Amino acid sequence: MRDTSSRVRQQGSGRPQRDDASDFWPEDVDRRGGPSRKLLFGAAGALVVLVVIVAAAFFLGGGGSGKGGSRGGTTTLSPPTVYVPSTATQGTKKLNNRSADSRTLNDGEVFTDTATKVTHGQYTFNLVAKQISGDCQSAAWGSTVLADLKTYGCTQVVRGAYLSTDKEHSGQFIALNMEKLAGSEAVVRDLSPAPGSGFIKPLPGDGVDNFGAGFSAAYPQIFGHYVVISWVQRNGGAKPASMNELLDASLAIESADGFIWERLLLAGG
Repeated sequence: MRDTSSRVRQQGSGRPQRDDASDFWPEDVDRRGGPSRKLLFGAAGALVVLVVIVAAAFFLGGGGSGKGGSRGGTTTLSPPTVYVPSTATQGTKKLNNRSADSRTLNDGEVFTDTATKVTHGQYTFNLVAKQISGDCQSAAWGSTVLADLKTYGCTQVVRGAYLSTDKEHSGQFIALNMEKLAGSEAVVRDLSPAPGSGFIKPLPGDGVDNFGAGFSAAYPQIFGHYVVISWVQRNGGAKPASMNELLDASLAIESADGFIWERLLLAGG
């Protein structure tokens, strides 16, 4: 199926449109003049191959560990099917160390009115559950990710569960408060869908069905000592018609990150 409605396809990288199955994969997108959603090369080249393998496994009947979902309070322990990391930029270097931004995140700062209803293009989501916790270990799973969160000083994890107004899509907004940039980079590297690596647990919310157990896509970004992840799926986990569908939906979820830009301004960035 050809996706002609996506704002990403109309306003994105300007590369020629691709036909058939290749239309399914993510486009490069510049966001807010900040990090761009480009797959990492070099040492992360294996991750690109891994994403393809995981997605292929889904098409052949996989798509998750089958350990439940986010219905009725049950939390899946499956990584996203597609994982598209981005690298840190010089624009947020004032936030590279928590020593310059030591005040803890709080509910009133993070879950403002603008974060309870988020929109991008045709996608509008409402916040249906929220949590700020000082226990990063309880909010994650997998030996590699748990070790990173401990080693690199994660002190807070923010999670918000979102449901689209038409109830067709659901999303998770996640933010990790690490000690410094090096920790953010390590976590983003190790949150890959590699077997046993681990991920952040999705927060259950009213109307959110089977989050993470079907087909989902996660887009992490590094903002100095913060890691922000927008993680989306068709509600229930069905495969989307195009990856642009989830990419556009993720941009709505990502817009809950306003508190980080405020922190950057306060830090002199």
